[in-house]
Amino acid sequence: MRAQGTPDEHGTTGERVHDAGQPEVAVARSSSPIARGISGLAARLGELVGPYGTLILTLAIGAVIAFALALGAVGVYDAVTDEDGVAGIDRPLLDAILTIRDPQADALITGFTDLAGTIGMPLIAIVSLVTLSLRRRSWTPLVLVVAAGAGSLLMTVAGKVLIGRDRPPLTDAVPPYEVSASFPSGHTLNAVAILGIIAYLLVLRRRSVWARAGIIAIAVVASLLVAASRVYLGHHWVTDVVAGWLLGAAWLAIVITAHRLYLLTRLRHDRQREPAPAS
Repeated sequence: MRAQGTPDEHGTTGERVHDAGQPEVAVARSSSPIARGISGLAARLGELVGPYGTLILTLAIGAVIAFALALGAVGVYDAVTDEDGVAGIDRPLLDAILTIRDPQADALITGFTDLAGTIGMPLIAIVSLVTLSLRRRSWTPLVLVVAAGAGSLLMTVAGKVLIGRDRPPLTDAVPPYEVSASFPSGHTLNAVAILGIIAYLLVLRRRSVWARAGIIAIAVVASLLVAASRVYLGHHWVTDVVAGWLLGAAWLAIVITAHRLYLLTRLRHDRQREPAPAS
């Protein structure tokens, strides 16, 4: 299969021309001392391990942060199990949903939520990373999408193992039933992280404000609908999906930051390799 698109969309040229050229996401141009410090660290990493090495190393550090975020969910669990706290909305909301369920809606929503499940979401991720990588002749989309999926899986597994919260009773759920731990919602976390990184990659190559806003809106609405479907079907408590959404957004921010640092390193690396102008 041949890569499509114009030459300036391919490989590192496309990254310099289209991706790194977005001023609103250029770390190096920020006036924040923290951003400047991160920029300087990325520059030093780039000198040692190169642009892709910086990307992989930053994602590895981000994975440690993601695991720490999952550990932090234990603190959230204290609020979840407190009937007078956040979890006070869990049971009342599910009871309200039970009064409006409809067999046809149940079937439709079950089919939709399966798109974010263990088969549907990996397929979406694979099709997207293959298409974007071939079109752009770059490994970067593959690395970012795989990182987004792997990190969300790490946080999901860690949260479920460490907290082990029970799902809503099977009598209140729509089949097929699920028996793994409930907190956090893996469907929601994966949807936010994977759809978010795909939307980010698409937005980088769009110049129309309306096109970029539309892509972002579709990703946000889709992830919210996935979260809502999990509660409607009785597969998760609402606090499970809130935690999944927040953890997914946090990991997405880490992956995007890693990509911005990679682009910054790529620009510096390529400038250093450019021949000096003739005197």
